[in-house]
Amino acid sequence: MRGIVLFGILIMNINGFGLAFGYNNPSVLGGDTGLNLYTWMVSNLFFEGTMRALFSLLFGVGMFIFLDRLMKKGAGINAADIYFRRITWLLVFGLIHGYLLLWVGEILYDYALMGFLVYSFRRMVPKKLMLTGLLLLSIGTAWYYFDYQKDLEWYTKVQEAEVAIAAGQEPSKELKEAKDSWEKRLAETSPEMMAGYTEEMQKGYFSVVKHLAPINFDFNTKAPYREDIWDVLSMMLIGIALFKWGLLSGEKPFSIYWIFVGIGYPIGIAINYYEMQLILDAKFSPLSFSESNITYYWGRFFVSMGHIGLIMIFCKSNILIWLKSSLSAVGKMALTNYIMHSLICMVVFTGVGFGLFGKLQRYELLYVVFSIWIFQLILSPIWLRYFDYGPMEWLWRNLSYQKVHPIRKEFPVTLVALQKE
Repeated sequence: MRGIVLFGILIMNINGFGLAFGYNNPSVLGGDTGLNLYTWMVSNLFFEGTMRALFSLLFGVGMFIFLDRLMKKGAGINAADIYFRRITWLLVFGLIHGYLLLWVGEILYDYALMGFLVYSFRRMVPKKLMLTGLLLLSIGTAWYYFDYQKDLEWYTKVQEAEVAIAAGQEPSKELKEAKDSWEKRLAETSPEMMAGYTEEMQKGYFSVVKHLAPINFDFNTKAPYREDIWDVLSMMLIGIALFKWGLLSGEKPFSIYWIFVGIGYPIGIAINYYEMQLILDAKFSPLSFSESNITYYWGRFFVSMGHIGLIMIFCKSNILIWLKSSLSAVGKMALTNYIMHSLICMVVFTGVGFGLFGKLQRYELLYVVFSIWIFQLILSPIWLRYFDYGPMEWLWRNLSYQKVHPIRKEFPVTLVALQKE
């Protein structure tokens, strides 16, 4: 499941790696017609937000399992020391990943911050974990609703200012300020700004580091308060609840997982389709994105539940055993492979390597995605044939326990006595 989700999240992240501000809005860069539009539509219906939700869910489960195993081994208070040391190093990895490996969509930093909070929920019963997660989603929904009302009021003032100007009148100071700030907002994604951003990303390594540093800083200071509690922590708690219920280990009958599929997909896709039509009908206006955010958390939640059901059915079935084995290896090296995404994309898109940032259309970015998938499906099983951990997993383990663990597999040696004739 972790391998599938890791690959799925690259479908969305590739837009951030290769396009300036084109992650959500295809009209900014990457193309919004033909194959580009269909790529955006499919991504928004099935992948946008849902892969991040499942990634968050699995990280929460991983944190809980790690701590639970320590407690069962009798680690006592040392369990908390190891756990928080592990989370602290994850935070450091996140900062390095964002600032030095040039990925402004960095999520490890956010997971670490939410991981500090997860500790307090470790003993909560599944029902309360689920209700708490849904409550957080509801609070996030309310915040988005008030954001939309604020944007709607703002845009109404802009329209009033335009009506006044069209009538040859001088708009009031309040209306003029609203119009100026709205135009400034639109200018942030203007062709001129995108051309400048693209040019910066095609420069050398240190220039790109300098260019992205303020953006990373802005994300790291605002996102934890504005997004992460509702976006990340909610799914971590929901994930732990599902794990405690035994739903993520494949032990439940097929019928249970088909219920996840049968309920999750129809509701979630319907919500996502509604949001997508809002945006398309308004021709990708900022206000339409703001309005679509109101139901955003619920669309991703239900589609994520559908994904869980389908993935569990796949895991329990006896098909494509070779693929499941390779995906399992990818998942076991999830941290290494996630960082590898950034290293490969740094070379492909920035001036460090080929400088293809802004040069590929949205659908063409999928060629890079598929290439990385194939590479990691081949590399991960080969690596784990000789090593117990991925490089990053091994480093993280050593830093957490403050002890160097062997990384190479120990193969049994058979001694054969050769008797001379």
